[in-house]
Amino acid sequence: MADSLFPEWIEGGARPVPAFDRASAVDPARVAGGGSGATGAGAKGAGVAGTVSVPKDAAHRGGSGPSTVAGGEAPSHRAGSVVGDEGAVTEIAGEYGSFTFPERVLQKLWLRGEVDDREAHLEDGRRVRVLEPGRWNHSGGPDFGSAVLEIDGCRRVGDVELHLRERDWQAHGHGQDVAYDGVMLHAVLFPTDARWTEGREGRRIPVLVLLPLLRRGLEEYAADEAVERLAGRPETRILDALLRCLPEQRAARVVAAGRARWEEKVAWARLRLGRLGWSAACHHAALQALGARANRAAMLRVAAEWPLSEWSAHPDLATRVWLSGAGGPRWTLQGVRPANHPRLRLEQYAAWVARVPAWPERLWDFPWPEGMAQADDVVAVRRRIRLAGLRADVSGAVCGGAVRSGRFDSLVCDAWLPLLAARGRDVAGLWFHWLPGEIAATVRPALASFPGERVFRPLSQGAAQGVWAIGTGLDRSLQEAPDRAGCGA
Repeated sequence: MADSLFPEWIEGGARPVPAFDRASAVDPARVAGGGSGATGAGAKGAGVAGTVSVPKDAAHRGGSGPSTVAGGEAPSHRAGSVVGDEGAVTEIAGEYGSFTFPERVLQKLWLRGEVDDREAHLEDGRRVRVLEPGRWNHSGGPDFGSAVLEIDGCRRVGDVELHLRERDWQAHGHGQDVAYDGVMLHAVLFPTDARWTEGREGRRIPVLVLLPLLRRGLEEYAADEAVERLAGRPETRILDALLRCLPEQRAARVVAAGRARWEEKVAWARLRLGRLGWSAACHHAALQALGARANRAAMLRVAAEWPLSEWSAHPDLATRVWLSGAGGPRWTLQGVRPANHPRLRLEQYAAWVARVPAWPERLWDFPWPEGMAQADDVVAVRRRIRLAGLRADVSGAVCGGAVRSGRFDSLVCDAWLPLLAARGRDVAGLWFHWLPGEIAATVRPALASFPGERVFRPLSQGAAQGVWAIGTGLDRSLQEAPDRAGCGA
């Protein structure tokens, strides 16, 4: 966007230092009227965050800061945010409705290596790289201890404190708290005009703005957080949400939510395609899908540092990437199923590229069924297009059979079909009727309570995505207009 505070960026690729006018880079909380309050020195998660208005595409892409007057639009003034169990929480007006973004999520992104630091600079202009994020502190004191940074070539070890806004440092009482004397970096989500943060006795603490460095958009991260919360008790959450829908309107609500999910995926794909081009966008989307939720950031870093051409030229690249060590991807192994181990996924992609080196062109050239209308009879549609044979043909032509089962269906629906639609192919109906893929394991148990409802028999990608959106609370039309949606709050 021409009016955004940050220049356009290339997802996962090298970017110039944000070249916005610092005089106009107003703290978005100040624009939107958010307030803050201290709850005592050393308190973690204190303060009240306000609503933030962002450019229409900034909610689901990195590299664009919240807009104050972008495009002449006034900032949003939705309901104010509060401090909850996850610390400070801000509400953001995204393209598909408002969503919350807790400070705890920002801490997770820091820990998982979602910050692309290859061209990162502090607010005072110095170059900075994050060599180790540090140990996450869940009690009093700085958020991360024993972090390792490189500032202008000098290696430093110390604490890191994260906030949504730079002013939260004083609002939380850290400026006079001796527990924060070891903080060497104040990392904040939103842009600020502050060149540094003032610590005890006037000590200057460097400030790093994270929003332009994030590998994905805030709305995607908020969606991931909703999935993680849902994972603890999926049946109960989904079942409760579906039971709040009027029985005669439940199917229509699920279908509408599924369509909204498709539109979101295509919007993200369109942004990626516009910044990377077809081949690189396919490469990034494929690796991101193979990484699953736990290692998406690491896989996107792999896609940026090792382009498709290198995978084609070096059959052993998977091993080299895995052993890349310091400065390479930061892998998450805790809680990852053996089938989703990142080394296995890298080897899978290497086998894929070895079999079909020019797979993005194959993806585009494949004769996909187009112009398919959404229909209630999923079985009839699948028979007409011979879905079983179609899956086998696509797998062989595009990935050489290297990806199979539910992961293949998730790859088709999360990466391939949205990219095809973003480039002009009419595959919305095909997406809706495709197999649900790995999302089925999350939503299917709750659907046993609705044995007679056709929208769930058999389960399609569109219905599964709609149920997921309703169950996670990401179906914004349900949140904002419960009466029209036929679902109670």
